[in-house]
Amino acid sequence: MPVQRSTLMRPLVAVAMLVASSLHAIAQQPPSLTRVRGTIEGVDGDMLAVKSRAGEDFRLRMTADMRVVGIAKISLSDIKVGSFIGTTTVPGPDGAQNAVEVHVFPEDMRGTGEGSRPFDLRPNSTMTNATVAQTVAGNDGHTLLIKYKDGEKQVVVSPETPVVTYVPADKSELKAGAKVIAAMKKLPDGSYETNRVSVGRDGLTPPM
Repeated sequence: MPVQRSTLMRPLVAVAMLVASSLHAIAQQPPSLTRVRGTIEGVDGDMLAVKSRAGEDFRLRMTADMRVVGIAKISLSDIKVGSFIGTTTVPGPDGAQNAVEVHVFPEDMRGTGEGSRPFDLRPNSTMTNATVAQTVAGNDGHTLLIKYKDGEKQVVVSPETPVVTYVPADKSELKAGAKVIAAMKKLPDGSYETNRVSVGRDGLTPPM
């Protein structure tokens, strides 16, 4: 009987050790980084209250080194060959990559996040940061050939597609009513902090 009990206990001990190991690994993972898009409800010291576009309320502690950047509207004609841009695209019925938005990086931000990756703005959307190699004007806007380290793609930008750029800004622009996109990190205690906020200029809603 003792032998049988020992035999039965071994798998249970192994399972318990596996569970403990998994919990330890989860505990060691760094806090997850996401973003919240919404409207500032208020600022209280280093706390930023944001209501998301979905209606959720978030309180974000602003880190001491938080960076604030402005988002300003520009025109489609401001996208030139050689511009380093970011664009959110979704596939159209014909397979074309249609731009939901385009943001032109200033020269000191060239190379930021270069590449193409899934994005969370819309279902099946992709974010691509790349250099404009060619731009062709058409009746329905422009078709851009953009190139990045690992590839290239053609992007269709319609006249209705929002086009913006980054401009200098500071914390004084973080006021109730401002439209923002805040990088958001959930800490182990369940609270949130942010070290980067993009704020729309002149009532603009950042489109990215």
